[in-house]
Amino acid sequence: MSNVTPHWIAVDWGTSNMRAWAMSASGTVLAEARSDKGMGALARDEFEPELLRTIGDWINGPTTIVACGMVGSRQGWVEAPYASVPCPALPDGLVRAPVQNPDLQVHVIPGIKQTDPADVMRGEETQIAGFLALNKNWDGVICLPGTHTKWVHVSADEVVSFQTFMTGELFATLSAYTVLRHSFGADGWDDAAFLTGVEDAMSRPERLAARLFSLRAEELLNDLSGAAARARLSGLLIGAELAAAKPYWLGQQIAVVGASKLTKLYVDALAAQSAPATQAKGDAITIAGLTAAYRRLKG
Repeated sequence: MSNVTPHWIAVDWGTSNMRAWAMSASGTVLAEARSDKGMGALARDEFEPELLRTIGDWINGPTTIVACGMVGSRQGWVEAPYASVPCPALPDGLVRAPVQNPDLQVHVIPGIKQTDPADVMRGEETQIAGFLALNKNWDGVICLPGTHTKWVHVSADEVVSFQTFMTGELFATLSAYTVLRHSFGADGWDDAAFLTGVEDAMSRPERLAARLFSLRAEELLNDLSGAAARARLSGLLIGAELAAAKPYWLGQQIAVVGASKLTKLYVDALAAQSAPATQAKGDAITIAGLTAAYRRLKG
C-alpha cells in the first residue's frame, strides 16, 4: 500500500471483499488497496479495525470516506435504508457509520428497493450513478452482470424500475455441485458454443432444464469438450436471462457495466439479437459514482 495523503477515500465494500481508492481533490486515483474481508466475514464492530488495517497509512488527519455496497446492509457496518423507485441513482441521505477514530468520517450510500415485484440493490446504484455522471442525459437500460445480474431502466437520471437475475450464482452452482461438474474443463472457452447456447435458450427458454442435462449426455456420447460444455452452459443461462429481460432491453439504448470478461459475454449475446450495447468497465464506473456522491456530500 502506498503512503499517500488523499483528499478523500472511496470504498466499495461488498459481501466477499473490499476495495479502497485514495482520491485527489480533482478526482484522480492516487493509490488502491484491497481486503478479502467482506461484509460476510465481519461483525459490526470489526469494520473500522479492518478499514484501518487496510488503509491506515492514508489517514493523516480528518478524512472523509464515502462507501457503497453491503457495508450498508442490515448485517453491515451501519444500515443505510433503501430508497424506493422511482428515485435518483444516488438516493438522498448518506448515513454516517459509528467510528472510534476521531479522524474518520465514514458516509455510506443507501441502496434502492422496489416493492412490486420485490427487488433490492446495494452497490449497483453507485455504478448506475457513475455511468450517468460520465454519460450526461443518457436514457435507456443498464445491465450490471455479476453473481446477481441487474437490469435497470433509467430515465431523466432516475432509476425507474429494475429486476435481478441469479444467473451468475446458477452458473457457479450448476458447474460445481451438479452432475454437470463432470463435463466441464477447469478452463478454456468456445465462442461458437456460447452463442449456440444463447440461441437455444432465446428460442425455447421453456426447455432450459432439458438442455442443461443434454450437456452431460453430449459429453458422454459425442465427446463434447469441457470448454464447449462450459461455454454452452453460460450461453444457455444468459440466453434464458435475455429472453426474460427482453421487455426491458428490446428497442432501448443499452449499456453493460462490469468486469470486462463478463460484460463482453452479454454484449456478444445482445449483438446476436441485433441489440448493440455499450460496454463500460466496472471499476472506473464505481469510482465515478463514489466521486459523484462525495461531491454531493460536500455541496
